[in-house]
Amino acid sequence: MNSRVFFSMVFGVCLVFLAGCTTVQVVPKGLEDRVNRDISFPQLLKNPLEHKGQILVIGGQVLSARRLKTATQIEVLQLPLNRKMKPGESLSKSQGRFLALQEKFVDPATLPFGTRVTVVGEVSDMVTLPLDGTTYDFPTLVIKRLTVWPPISTYRVIRPYPYVYSYWGPYWWWH
Repeated sequence: MNSRVFFSMVFGVCLVFLAGCTTVQVVPKGLEDRVNRDISFPQLLKNPLEHKGQILVIGGQVLSARRLKTATQIEVLQLPLNRKMKPGESLSKSQGRFLALQEKFVDPATLPFGTRVTVVGEVSDMVTLPLDGTTYDFPTLVIKRLTVWPPISTYRVIRPYPYVYSYWGPYWWWH
C-alpha cells in the first residue's frame, strides 16, 4: 500500500473521530464577554430586578411552553449545569423556576414537558403568576440563545457475565 494513501486514510479516520468529539457551543461568540457568571440562581431569585440587563446562562427542564401574542413563554425548572453547560438529571437539586421568553415564534409542541434546555438570556423582569393555589415570583429572561438537549436515555443493556453476545450461546468458549 502506498504510504500516501495510508496516511490519507489515517488522517480521515482521525477527522471522523474528532468530529464526533465536538461540543455544542452554548454561548454565542458575540456574547461570551457579556455573560455574567458571578450571579447564582438563588441571587437571581432573591431580587431579579437588581440584575436587570445582565446576561446569564441558566439551564433546566421545561415544565410548559405556551404561545403569547408577541413571544413564546417557556416555564423552566432550574437545574444546575455541568461543565458542558448541560442541565443535570436530578430534579431534587433544583433551586426554583424561571420563565424564558423567545421573541420569535417557537411552536410549543417542539418543547414538550421534560425537555432539557440551556438558556443564554438577558434578565428582563419578574412576573408573579399563580402556582398550585399560591403565587410565585418568576425571574424572566429574554432568550439570546436556546440550546435544546437530546433526551436522557433510560434504556440500558445488561448482559450477564460471561455472555458477551447472546447468539454465542452459553458454551461459546468451548468451540
